[in-house]
Amino acid sequence: MDQVLKAVIFDLDGVITDTAEYHYQAWKAIAEELNIPFTREFNENLKGVSRIDSLKLLLGQANPPADYSEAEMNELADRKNRLYVELIGSITPADLLPGIDRFLSELREAGIKTGIASASKNAPAVLRSLGASGRFDTVVDVTKLKNNKPDPEIFLTAAASLGVKPGACIGIEDAVSGIDAIKAAGMFAVAIGSGSQFPKADVVLPATTGLNYRELAQRFAEARR
Repeated sequence: MDQVLKAVIFDLDGVITDTAEYHYQAWKAIAEELNIPFTREFNENLKGVSRIDSLKLLLGQANPPADYSEAEMNELADRKNRLYVELIGSITPADLLPGIDRFLSELREAGIKTGIASASKNAPAVLRSLGASGRFDTVVDVTKLKNNKPDPEIFLTAAASLGVKPGACIGIEDAVSGIDAIKAAGMFAVAIGSGSQFPKADVVLPATTGLNYRELAQRFAEARR
């Protein structure tokens, strides 16, 4: 088993920046158009879930149940994305979550490779708006993946792109499906959020301000002994 940390692979939404509010606003607009109730609580179910799967979850709340063709569903998903892209146009480098700029610098100084494993097709655009594109060695192209989180494919693809074995990687997520994907990939899992939400995570931090290279590298090494 790999004992030396070589790469850190990040989810984007809720870890690098918080675009959850923009997703919420876009999905709520679609839900209102379809006369489907949509709350912030239900929106939590869509974290880390692909656009089409999120739409299916949303449509499952319709009463009476509604039946949509594949073409109609694709149009709804595309419309949600257009709304979202419009909203994220206001993102700036100031929208990096607290502690991320410092943590990325620590990783770069230590020679640790970095990657993005996000289910969002808009990840490259968001990173450009954040001024952070050059701070990651790879960004997984989700259009080339077959499976969504909690399947480990996205994290395994990121590790392969970095030329690093999964066992030498830390994955960082804020969604349960993402932590499940990290663990299924054989990586060390760091969750951002409430400890009670993430029983499978190796480390749980309440906020991104807790991300520290030396501390995580030590916890990683201890787990790999």
